[in-house]
Amino acid sequence: MTPDQLITFSVVAELLNISQAARQLHLSQPAVSGQLQALQQSFGEPLYHRHGRGIQLTPAGRELLEIALRVRQAMLEARELKRVSQALEHGLLRLGASTTPASYLLPGLVAGFRRTFPGVSVQMFTGNSQQVLERIGDLDLVFVEGELDEQTLAEHRIRDWRQDEVVAIVRRDHPLCTSPATTLRRLASEFLVMREQGSGVRRMILDCFASHDLPLPEYLELAGVEGVKEGVRAGLGVGFVSNLSLSHEDGSLAGIRIGKGLNRTIRIVEPGGRTLARTAAMFLERLETPETDSTLNPEQRGETRSADVSPAD
Repeated sequence: MTPDQLITFSVVAELLNISQAARQLHLSQPAVSGQLQALQQSFGEPLYHRHGRGIQLTPAGRELLEIALRVRQAMLEARELKRVSQALEHGLLRLGASTTPASYLLPGLVAGFRRTFPGVSVQMFTGNSQQVLERIGDLDLVFVEGELDEQTLAEHRIRDWRQDEVVAIVRRDHPLCTSPATTLRRLASEFLVMREQGSGVRRMILDCFASHDLPLPEYLELAGVEGVKEGVRAGLGVGFVSNLSLSHEDGSLAGIRIGKGLNRTIRIVEPGGRTLARTAAMFLERLETPETDSTLNPEQRGETRSADVSPAD
């Protein structure tokens, strides 16, 4: 007994005529008769009798018709759901993003996606890189920057998306604003304002100091990009943020390139072990990948000073 057999039976039982049912189902009459015979054999007793040019249901056939009609309705609803889903008339897109892509790259892309597919709800979980990756099982796509651990690389599908640069930030009245060169060695004598544990920026800065055998200066730890900025504005010291986060600054802060630049890649992580949701697949297709992006070149905006030296010199 199969759903197709029950659907065919429901149409025949409603019309009480095999030929008419075959035309409605766009099947040949032998094909319809074959499905009815297979259904009767599976059911174990007659469901109808020939009656003139049509058929007449048996008591068992009338009982089965009620069930067959529910099956047919369920299949119609399933097909409609498939059509609506493929057209993205409704659905859910669950994104996870670390601070930089969540604040400075994704809002415009999500807005454009919602204008095209207003019936799709978008949820976004934000946090530092570690926090977002810990939630990957609940998300459709994850956007994080920097290096990924071996487990993440092994278990999930990774693609490079955008390039980013981490810069030092100081107040406009800080002596570094007039310094001809800014290096990690110079920054090692400053009091620093650092991101919290799990931040990709924090990990990158700590790795840079360690790889150049430089002592890490005293620092204050603050949560989030805006926390670091406020600490720097208050005169606490030198902070580190994505250059993208300076795009809407009021001029009170200056971004300073470290050496030839501390560059990193923002990556898209697709959760492994499951098929990508259609909403997520459509969002990926619509992601813009411009050949050039001025937000990644600090000197084009005149916001970030540069020294053509290695980070540790």
